[in-house]
Amino acid sequence: MLRRTPAFLRHFRRDTRGATAIEYGLIVAAIAAAVIGLVNSIGLSVLSFYESVQAGFDAL
Repeated sequence: MLRRTPAFLRHFRRDTRGATAIEYGLIVAAIAAAVIGLVNSIGLSVLSFYESVQAGFDAL
């Protein structure tokens, strides 16, 4: 077991699959944050629109 440890560590250090997965995770997180911000912005605009429609009906 101890004889295999240096070879395992060399292989582990050269393996870049984990780094790629982390990069994809960061991209997904950035896209999710952008979508959340966009939905929040659109939601506030829609809320403002419906409040103005309600105010118009209340004035009748």
